[in-house]
Formats: sequence, structure tokens, C-alpha cells
Amino acid sequence: MTSPGWPARAALGFIAAVLSTLIFHQAMWAVLHTLGMMPPPFPMAPTTPLGVPKIISLCFWGGLYGAVFGLALPSLPRPLWLSGLGLGIIAALVGLFVVTAIKGLPIGFGFALIPWIDSLLINGFWGIGVGLITPFLIPRLARPA
Repeated sequence: MTSPGWPARAALGFIAAVLSTLIFHQAMWAVLHTLGMMPPPFPMAPTTPLGVPKIISLCFWGGLYGAVFGLALPSLPRPLWLSGLGLGIIAALVGLFVVTAIKGLPIGFGFALIPWIDSLLINGFWGIGVGLITPFLIPRLARPA
């Protein structure tokens, strides 16, 4: 059995990240909502500029990170859940520093503690999910050589 090529790894990484968004990301969001730190999970409010529901936007952007994860999979250190946690931290930092700047918000949400906790927990948990789901979709590459 041969290892999947880069297009398959990217596509399966995308799928793993979308599933992780719907399962892990939104589960942590629900926990934080229960603690009064977030609005309800599975947000349906339209996003700009296309007006798609926010949960669809989260799945799409998470999927792009997952595609990169799938491409990098052969060289990622094991265990993959730990590599996924690194992915989640990177996604959180991009959100806190790059996305906020693009949206005209204070960089890092002005370094307020609660948005940082929310972002690191939600995205970290999402990344762990990517690292746990990906080996089920790409099992041959998930095993150490």
C-alpha cells in the first residue's frame, strides 16, 4: 500500500479539520458558553463579506489549516494530537494578531485576558481534535516510520 499523495493528504486534512471544528471546537465553545464566557455554540450570524453563517466560515478556515496539517503530516512529530495542539495555538495567535488587525479590531483584543483564554482553549482543543481525527482518515502516514 502506498502513501497518499499530497492532494489526498490536503483534502483529508481539510475534512479532519472541518470535523474537528464541528466536534471539538464547538464542544469547547459550549463549555465556555455554559461558564458564561461565550455566546451559544454553532453561531449562525452572517459573516462579511459573503454573508455565510459563522459556523460555515469557521469550518472553511479551519479546513484550510487542516489542509496544511495534512500536507505536513509526513514530517510532523508524534503524537499527532500534540502536533495538533501546536496547530491550534498557531491558529489562535493568527486570530489574535492578524485577523483582529484585518477586521480593524485592537490587536490581541487589547490583550484582554478573557478573549485570550477563549481563543487558546477553543483553538487548542480544535487542534487536538485535528490531530486525533487525521490518523483515522490517513492511517498509513499516522504511524511512525
